[in-house]
Amino acid sequence: MPDKDIALKPRVKTEKKLDRPKLYKVILNNDDFTPREFVTIVLKAIFRMSEEAGYRVMMTAHKFGSAVVVVCQKDIAETKAKEANDLGKEAGFPLLFTTEPEE
Repeated sequence: MPDKDIALKPRVKTEKKLDRPKLYKVILNNDDFTPREFVTIVLKAIFRMSEEAGYRVMMTAHKFGSAVVVVCQKDIAETKAKEANDLGKEAGFPLLFTTEPEE
């Protein structure tokens, strides 16, 4: 039998790397018409914040124009922002929560 040079190649095993889902911020935007107490109630009801935490977030938005309420996955952020906006509309206030990607 003739000698044949056989070149063996190592198998390259590639592992698929799953990226973590992008996170989104839910932002409370300040307005001059929605009562502070109502904003605190919405933060407690929708975002499950304590009275004190809701008050701090509301005051941050009041002083600086906006405040980050929570950072979470896109679908959760959009759902919570919509629920909070709907509560404001039902009560007749221009309460506004927005979402944007976290950097």
